[in-house]
Amino acid sequence: MTAEQEARLVRRFGPSALGWYRELPGLVAELAGRWGVRVLDARGGGTAVVYRCERESDAAAVWLKLTPDPLIARQEAAALRAWTAVPSVVGLLADEPAVGALLLAGVEPGTALRGRSWRPAEAGRLLTELRTPVELPSGLPRLAERTGLIFDLARRRDVPVPEHCRRAARELAGTGPVGLVHGDLHTANVLVGGPGLVAIDPRPCLGDPDFDLVDWAFDGVADPAGLTGRIEELTLLVPGSDGERLLAWCRALAPLLLAPDRDDPLARHLGLGGGRCSD
Repeated sequence: MTAEQEARLVRRFGPSALGWYRELPGLVAELAGRWGVRVLDARGGGTAVVYRCERESDAAAVWLKLTPDPLIARQEAAALRAWTAVPSVVGLLADEPAVGALLLAGVEPGTALRGRSWRPAEAGRLLTELRTPVELPSGLPRLAERTGLIFDLARRRDVPVPEHCRRAARELAGTGPVGLVHGDLHTANVLVGGPGLVAIDPRPCLGDPDFDLVDWAFDGVADPAGLTGRIEELTLLVPGSDGERLLAWCRALAPLLLAPDRDDPLARHLGLGGGRCSD
């Protein structure tokens, strides 16, 4: 793990994350033996360390994911089990939530969507499949808790967060339909798979599924007309989505998704002035 990845874990979980990381080799060896996989290499993330592996029985690609927070693993496993029949979500092969461990199916070719252009139609298919009616897992937070955590983490990183934006997000989270929400659905958490796009790394919660459309509404958009057009495209492609609510979510979350010093027509259209909206 690089120094940057270590710093990211410490920023998220505190200094105890370094002690957890030092003990990882033994835990990884024990889990690899139990689940019959060979570890090939390691990669870091914001809340986890992920190991690229192959299954000993058939050499299939699988991924071993570990986090210092067992609750994160438990909630992710619950969401992935609920989405078992949904082809656009990565498969859960095994889990050991007590030690923050998940074994995930490989995705081929598995390249990240971030960094390449995407068509609204392929995003629409992903977003529609994520809204497939499923039995809502117990033990997941409500969307209001998830948005509160997002704003808290932004403030820890010294991102200016106006209180009225946080209040608007809280009000939106308390209304609207209730479904299983991915909670962190941006292009870095989507892989290109054989049948289409595949979502990974959910931070799941229960609430308004339109929350998952916000990053897609913003991605690659440069002006108010572009945002309006993207929202119209997405709401036409994703049954049950609501353009007015999606725009309201975009306004509430804009301080987290636009650069802090941004001051242009799009920022002002979303209620940001001088790079941020004022209270």
